[in-house]
Amino acid sequence: MGNYIATTASEQEDMLAKIGVSSIDELYGMVPQQLLVDKLALPEGLSEIEVRAAMEDLAAKNTVFNIIFRGAGAYDHYIPAIVKQIAAKEEFVTAYTPYQAEISQGILQAIFEYQTMICELTGMDVANASAYDGASAAAEAATMCRDKKHNRVCIAATCHPDTIETVKTYCFAADCEFLIIDAVDGLTDAAALETIAEDTACLIVQQPNFYGLIEDAAALADKIHQKGGKLVLSCNPIALGLLSSPAEVGADIAVGEGQPLGLPLSFGGPYLGYMACKNSLMRSLPGRIVGETTDADEQRAFVLTLQAREQHIKREKALSSICSNQALCALTAAVYLAVVGSSGLREVAEQSAAKAHYLAARLCAIDGFELVYKGEFFNEFVATTPISAEKLLLELEKAGILGGYPLSNNTILWCATEKNSKADIDHLIALTERAVSQCD
Repeated sequence: MGNYIATTASEQEDMLAKIGVSSIDELYGMVPQQLLVDKLALPEGLSEIEVRAAMEDLAAKNTVFNIIFRGAGAYDHYIPAIVKQIAAKEEFVTAYTPYQAEISQGILQAIFEYQTMICELTGMDVANASAYDGASAAAEAATMCRDKKHNRVCIAATCHPDTIETVKTYCFAADCEFLIIDAVDGLTDAAALETIAEDTACLIVQQPNFYGLIEDAAALADKIHQKGGKLVLSCNPIALGLLSSPAEVGADIAVGEGQPLGLPLSFGGPYLGYMACKNSLMRSLPGRIVGETTDADEQRAFVLTLQAREQHIKREKALSSICSNQALCALTAAVYLAVVGSSGLREVAEQSAAKAHYLAARLCAIDGFELVYKGEFFNEFVATTPISAEKLLLELEKAGILGGYPLSNNTILWCATEKNSKADIDHLIALTERAVSQCD
């Protein structure tokens, strides 16, 4: 995304002459007059100090929560200061895409390091860099699994609703059969896989699932493999600090939302979809893949490789239309993983799980609150509430706390991360007890 350089009047005249028109008005002569704007009604310009004051007034209208107990796909983790400092360096922020390998070695190495870390995290052989978000990564993975003999995509009902809708949209566009596998007690119904047809391309499962529960991914992998399909496991990357890797449970493709890896919560993005797979699927993996090689002087060097599956090489035969990537987000994730290290990632996961279980225990000690599902959970869980979910969350909001995600009038999906202190949880419990007592 290069610098914007306005054209001069003489350059505009040259361009108009080239296409055979004499003026801008003639160029837009086919456009109905009622659609043309002669002049935008813009206010007078402001000084820098006036603009700053106006923006601060707008920002003051935002509600900023310092205590968050909501996840549902986007998580409030601590981001070490050095992560933002490195990612904000000029050479990373201004770089777009490394088509010219000879002058892009720094960016290519950063992507290569990110890919390596994702492979270490998932246990897979190769990773790309990268998809737009976790939902589109899952949909692209389903495309990787499809062929002439396998044109049915199954997805667990326990996946994030946004992921389900995104995969459904991809399948509709590709004229591919789409099937949702029902849940039993908040977990994917493995028995339902017994009845699916042999032409099934894949099963997409989320780990932990949308309700926070830990799926028996190994059993699901075995079931779908018996049908000739592949398992796509969509994992919370922080949870992989504790859980078995996708490769260890038999998954063929690992995908997920990379936001927990150093990316702040944001209204509308950008986030990061990571993708990794086994060697057998490498040539179908969309997005950029950076390889390591040596140059003419036998020095370590990096290149973009396996581009033939991309739309900018063979548009009519492309397996994917990913023509950009979340390189800065991927770099941020790589820096985060390098900063926290394997032991730090495990500690983040352990603290998140421990605090979620403490929150669940304290909540369920209040009359009317109980876990909806009894399975093992990571850092999210669904609990009932004896008062309206809307009313409870509003009371918490008044105290500056963003409560859980309401699934219905009397069920809430709660979340905790390493940022939630014991004092935060105890404060939430006290407010909840007061809200319940006021409704008695």
